[in-house]
Amino acid sequence: MIKKIFIDGEAGTTGLQIREILGGRDDVTLVAIAPEKRKDAEAKAEIYADVDLVILCLPDAAAKESVALADSLGGKGPRVLDASTAHRVAPGWTYGFPELAAGQGEAVAAARRVANPGCYATGAIAMLRPLTDVGLIAPDQLLAINAVSGYSGGGKQMIEAYESGTGAPFELYALDLEHKHIPEIMAYGRLRNRPLFVPSVGNFRQGMLVSLPLALDDLPGKPEAGDLEAALAAHYAGQKHVRIVAPDGGKLEPQALNGTNDLEIRVFANQARRQALIVARLDNLGKGASGAAVQNLQLMLGL
Repeated sequence: MIKKIFIDGEAGTTGLQIREILGGRDDVTLVAIAPEKRKDAEAKAEIYADVDLVILCLPDAAAKESVALADSLGGKGPRVLDASTAHRVAPGWTYGFPELAAGQGEAVAAARRVANPGCYATGAIAMLRPLTDVGLIAPDQLLAINAVSGYSGGGKQMIEAYESGTGAPFELYALDLEHKHIPEIMAYGRLRNRPLFVPSVGNFRQGMLVSLPLALDDLPGKPEAGDLEAALAAHYAGQKHVRIVAPDGGKLEPQALNGTNDLEIRVFANQARRQALIVARLDNLGKGASGAAVQNLQLMLGL
C-alpha cells in the first residue's frame, strides 16, 4: 500500500533533501500544499487528516503549533516525525536514533511521535552511549566535545554568506556554551554532568566531524583504547548505517560520507601518553538530518 507523506516546511534545506531522497520511490506519495497556504491552519488540518505521516521541518515554535494541530484531529491525526529541536527530550516522544540501543529501532517503528536527532548530537551520542552503557565513561565524567560542520547546517543566512563568498574560512560559534543540542546529548548519552561542547563551521557545504578527547586514566577502570573500540564495535555489530573503522593515518577529513546515511567512528590513541580521541564522521545533511529522517519514516511506515 502506498503511504502518503506531507513535508511541512519542505522549502528548507532538510525538507528539500528529504523530498529529493523520496522523489524516486514508488511506495510513497508526497502531498504538497500551495505556497500561499503554508501557514493556513485549516488547509494544513485537511492535509494532516489525509496523510499517514507528517514530517516537520520547521522552527521550534511552528513545530509545536503543528503538533497541537495534529493532536486536535484525534484518531484522524497523522503520525509525526519532527526534525526540529522542539521535542527531542520531551515526554511522550521517541528519539529517532535507531542505533541508540537494543530495541530502539522497534520503538521508532511503533511510535506515533518521533523526534529526529540533531546532527552534532548524532555524532556525540553515537560515541558516548555505548561507553556509558558499559561503564567505560561515568555519567558524571567531565567531558569536552569538539565538532566541525559544513555551512549547510547553519541556516539560510549562513548558507547565503558562504555561497556568496563572504563566509569565513573557519569559525567557532555558540561561544555562550549553550548550544541547543546539549540537552539531547546529555539525555541520550546518559551524562549527568554538562559537557563542554564547542562547535565550529568550515568553508565546505556539508560533512561533519565530532570528536571526543579522553584521558584514559581518568576513566573508570583506566581502560585501554582497545577496550573503547571493542565496546563500540559490540554495540554496533550488525548495524547497517553505523560502523567502527580502524584509523588509517594521522588526518581525517569531514566530507567522505556526504550523500549517505552512514556514520563512521574511529578510535585514535597514544598509549604512551594514555590518551585517546574518538571521532565520528557523518554527513550533517544525511545521518545528521534528512537521511536519518528517511530511515525513521521507513521504520514508522514499515517500508
